[in-house]
Order: sequence, then C-alpha cells, then structure tokens
Amino acid sequence: MDSKEIFKKVRKIEIKTRGLSNQIFSGEYHSVFKGRGMAFSEVREYQYGDDIRNIDWNVTARYNHPYIKIFEEERELTVMLLIDVSGSNSFGTQMQLKQELITEIAAVISFSAIQNNDKVGVIFFSDKIEKFIPPKKGSSHILRIIRELIDFKADNKGTDIAEALRFFTNAIKKKSTAFLISDFMSQGYDKALQIANHKHDLIAVRITDKRETELPDIGLTRMKDAETGNTVWVDTSSKKVRNYFNKWSDKKRKELDSLFARFGIDMVKVYTGEDYVKPLMNMFKKRGARR
Repeated sequence: MDSKEIFKKVRKIEIKTRGLSNQIFSGEYHSVFKGRGMAFSEVREYQYGDDIRNIDWNVTARYNHPYIKIFEEERELTVMLLIDVSGSNSFGTQMQLKQELITEIAAVISFSAIQNNDKVGVIFFSDKIEKFIPPKKGSSHILRIIRELIDFKADNKGTDIAEALRFFTNAIKKKSTAFLISDFMSQGYDKALQIANHKHDLIAVRITDKRETELPDIGLTRMKDAETGNTVWVDTSSKKVRNYFNKWSDKKRKELDSLFARFGIDMVKVYTGEDYVKPLMNMFKKRGARR
C-alpha cells in the first residue's frame, strides 16, 4: 500500500471515528474512566465527621492536633490498547475483516482518550510482541497509531495472549486502563490475565464473525486455518457436522464468559459487519453504574 493510499485510509478512519467519539463516547468515557485513582493533595485540621482513616499521623504528632489528608482524583489516565494482529484477524464474511473492525474500535477509544488529555499506548501482538508504542498524548500520536493499525504487517501468524499480557504487565508500571482487543482464539492465558487485571483495569473486547459461531450449509468446502496454514475439507451439508461446530462454538463462548467473570473483567462482544457503538456504549454504562 503506497503512502497516498494509506493517508486516504487514515483520513477516512479519522473522520468516522473522531465523529463517533465526539458525539457519543466522550461523556461516557469521561464518567467511567476518568479519576479512577486518588492522589494525596494536602492536609487540613480534623473536623467532626471526618473519616479517621484519613488522619495524617505524622503531621498530627508534629502539631499535637489531628490533621487529615485531603485527596483529589488523579485526572490523567494511561490507556493501553493490546491489539491482536495474528492471522485469524484477516477473516471476515460480513463485508468487513476483523482487522478492519479492530482498527475502528481502537481509533474510537484513542480519540476518546486524547479528548480527556490521557496518554494512549499500543502493543501489537501475534505469538510474539510485534510492536510496542509507548503511551503519549496528542492528535499526531493517535494518527500514528491509526496509520500503524491500517498498514501494520505482522511477522508471525500465531496468537499468544499470555505473552502479550506478560509484556504489558512488565512494561507499564503505572496503573492503566487497558483494552485487550482479540478474537481470543488462543488458550492458556488464565494466569497472565489474572496478574494483569490485578495490576491494571482490564477490559476485553472480543471481535468475532457470524461464520465463526454458526456454520452454513454450503456443501463440501475447503477451510484454512489462517494461523497455521493447515487446510481441511468439511462437508457443511452434514447436519451432524454443523451441530458439532455449533456446539464447539457455544462451548468456547461459555468458557470465555466464565473466564472473564471469574476475574471480574468486563467483556464486550462485537461482530464484523454490525454496529459496534451499541455494545461499547452498553459496556461503558454498565461500568458507570457500578461507580
């Protein structure tokens, strides 16, 4: 893809997603994600009714009179995008590839973040860390991220979510809000997920396609695993085959739901070719209601 074509795509994504962010997400984002931490600001004399847990014992001892700590919300937030760029995201049957949907969602979240003066960073991962963009502020930084999303070519096709989470936990020291955006085809990342969510505020965004949840009757079909390159012939006209696939898909969905629920991680599911605004807004509102 030449630079002129990339610029056009960046501009198109910017116009669409910045507009969505301005009109829809900015208020919800602000109420849900801003000020999640409390920073010590100053002390004042204790007054009747104050929480004794906030007494500053050092100052109290020095002046022989009780003083309490005053806290204020930490207004600046670090938002991290952990983006799956493995081979399976080149799949899509609803006029949109999963990777294209990931690009739009990542752009909307990024524009919402910079409108609130937050830093945004990105980790691109396959079965290794493909690229790390450290958190920064500003529109030019966001446009760089979108350009990378559009034009990034991963070296590897596989998926290792555990490796991405381990890198994230080690690389980002300050507590952040992180969006793990993937189709979650990987396995064996339970422990890494638990550790990352303990240190940070983790949100899972599952990108999927209708054909990954329900097999249509289209006769004998050759299917290829985009990550391994293996191909297999499948007789989709067989009801037994379709039922087996549908049961496997349903089992996978329940396992993921259970995993995220176990660690208290919010998860939103988004389908290619469908509106992603409503699922994201519902997730924002659910989080806001808990605050």
